[in-house]
Amino acid sequence: MSTSSPREHATAAASAAVDRISRVELSRVRLPLQAPISDAKVLTGRQKPLTEVAFLVAEISTEGGRCGLGFAYSKRAGGDGLYAHAREIAPELIGEDPNDIDRLWRRLVWAGASVGRSGLATQAVAAFDIALWDLKARRAELPLAKLLGAHRDAVACYNTSGGFLSAPVEQILDNSTEALHRGIGGIKIKVGHPDTATDIRRVEAVREHLGDSVPLMVDANQQWDRATARRVGRTLERFDLTWIEEPVDAYDTAGHAALASKLDTPVATGEMLTSVGEHRELLRSGACDVIQPDAARVGGITPFARIAALAEEHHLAMAPHFAMEIHLHLAAAYPGTTWVEHFDWLEPLFVERLECRAGRMLVPERPGLGLSLSEQCRAWTLERDTIDRAAT
Repeated sequence: MSTSSPREHATAAASAAVDRISRVELSRVRLPLQAPISDAKVLTGRQKPLTEVAFLVAEISTEGGRCGLGFAYSKRAGGDGLYAHAREIAPELIGEDPNDIDRLWRRLVWAGASVGRSGLATQAVAAFDIALWDLKARRAELPLAKLLGAHRDAVACYNTSGGFLSAPVEQILDNSTEALHRGIGGIKIKVGHPDTATDIRRVEAVREHLGDSVPLMVDANQQWDRATARRVGRTLERFDLTWIEEPVDAYDTAGHAALASKLDTPVATGEMLTSVGEHRELLRSGACDVIQPDAARVGGITPFARIAALAEEHHLAMAPHFAMEIHLHLAAAYPGTTWVEHFDWLEPLFVERLECRAGRMLVPERPGLGLSLSEQCRAWTLERDTIDRAAT
């Protein structure tokens, strides 16, 4: 018969619940695309065609044998910088309790605060933060969406990867048909061609091909000025679009707000912003109808949750940008109307696949994000570092 006091029992239980981070493994990965990709930023000469995506992968292990997986990414420039910054701040995690995610997020941000608390600095933190949330959900033996508090077990989804400006319209029509056959519910295509009449013809062809019942979105990738956005936006009204995305510069909050007040078509933006504060200003100004935060860009799931709370207060729809492998869980946990963006680019990095059915992406029942790295991911790894007590 035990003679332990209730206080001793409580102390023992608390001690058993505490775990410590023992190792952080970082990988710098380059994912090559099958063909160069162009959107409006390429046609206006501001960027070169996209040929690869750089990834910062973080694997966090604990003394208790738990492991969490997270990643951040960069298109074109910045991948090397993400990896370098992450390598510098990773020692801050060693010996810490992985359950204290908000505290650790702030610790990591302040460790690199001299280079800023947004942008690349917090994007590097995102890989750690996502890994910590994945670890916590795995420890609870719950899908991340369930740990956060799911409102649905499947999320309306739309495809983007088949609708770039570098693809002729005939290919976009074929890609759209294939996406719908895969169970994807909506189609987004890129606009922002220097000849706006070309944009109109492409949208008209896709709408005619899809019929009136399939959700159709367009994305100008910030390449219209305010006057062009108003003019083209009015012309596009007849196609019953679900939204017009980033019609003007991502940081032109007033321009987005003015457009949102004039068009019947909802305006979507937010994917390029890298802090909670920037999103707060966007919402305060009434600059969008659909908010599109990116967990990897804003610093992880911890700040994403703050943005989601703000969006809910403003009764906005949410459509997180890119990285469906993460955002499916976050969208499932959002109380309001939500979408998830289907991009098949990242699929080779992971063993598992996400399933779409009847226009919705199903939340996997596997614990955490439900992901494990593939052999192909390891083959595309250019650099790898291990940070543990010996290294610190």
